[in-house]
Amino acid sequence: MDPADRLTIRFWGVRGSLPAPGPSTVRYGGETTCLEVMVGGERVIVDCGSGARWLGLELMKQGALGADLLFTHSHMDHICGLPFFVPAYDPNYDIRLWAGHVASAGAHQDILERLMSPPIFPVPTAALKACRFRSFHAGESIDLPGGVRVDTVRLNHPGGATGYRFDHAGRRLCIITDHEHGDGDIDAAVAAFVAGADIMVYDAMYNAAEYPNRIGWGHSTWQEGLALAARAGVRRTAIFHHDPIRTDDDLDRLDGDVKAIDPRALVAHEGLVLDAAD
Repeated sequence: MDPADRLTIRFWGVRGSLPAPGPSTVRYGGETTCLEVMVGGERVIVDCGSGARWLGLELMKQGALGADLLFTHSHMDHICGLPFFVPAYDPNYDIRLWAGHVASAGAHQDILERLMSPPIFPVPTAALKACRFRSFHAGESIDLPGGVRVDTVRLNHPGGATGYRFDHAGRRLCIITDHEHGDGDIDAAVAAFVAGADIMVYDAMYNAAEYPNRIGWGHSTWQEGLALAARAGVRRTAIFHHDPIRTDDDLDRLDGDVKAIDPRALVAHEGLVLDAAD
C-alpha cells in the first residue's frame, strides 16, 4: 500500500488514572494515555500522558519538526507527559496543542500553567518554545496542516472530554476515551460517530461487575464497548485506558474474554500498531 494511503495508530501509553510501572505490567505497559496517529504522512498525537515522553524522544531521533497534539481532556493522566515531552522545548519544532473541552485556547493554557508552576513543577509553560495553543468546541470538525480533517464528538466525562475520528483513503479510525456510557443523548451521538469504523479505541477501564460502584467516575466497561461496536458496525475494537491495578495476567484473561465475544477485538498494549486497512 502507498504510505500516503495508510491510516495507522501506535499506542505509547494505555493506562488510565496513574502510571503503573513494575514487574506485573511489563507486557502491556504501565504508561498513561498517548496515541500516535499517522494519516498518510501527517502525524497527529492524541493525549500527552506519561507515554508521551518516549514518543518525544523518538520524534527527536527522527528529526520530525511538527505535530498536532489533540487533548481529549485535562485530567492528570492525559497531560502529565507534557513537561517531559522534549520536542515541546525546542524552538525548531512546531507543536500545535488542541482542546475542545474548554472555553478557549487561553483557558487550556491556564490549566497547563497550573500543572507547570511552583511548587508542583519548576519549569513554566513559557519554556515550551515549540507550543502554540488552539481550541475548538467538541462536536466541530477541525482542519489540521497537511489537509487532515478531524471530526469530534462530546463525551460523557467529569469536566468534559472529546472523542476524535479520522477518515482517510476510505478508512475510519475513532478514539473514544474518557467516556461513561449511560447518557442517552451522548451515547446516541457516539454510536453515530463511530458507525462503520475500521478501528475504535474505547475506554474500558472497568468491567460490568465493577461498574455499579463507580457510576459517575467517567469511564465505561469492555462489555459496553463491544456492544457499541456490534451496534455501530465497528470492524475492530481496541480496549484501552486500563485500570492501573490490572496486571499482565489480568489483561491476558480480559483479552480472552473479549475475543470470546468478538475475535477481532483486542486489549491494547504499549507498542501496538494497528493499520485501519488490516
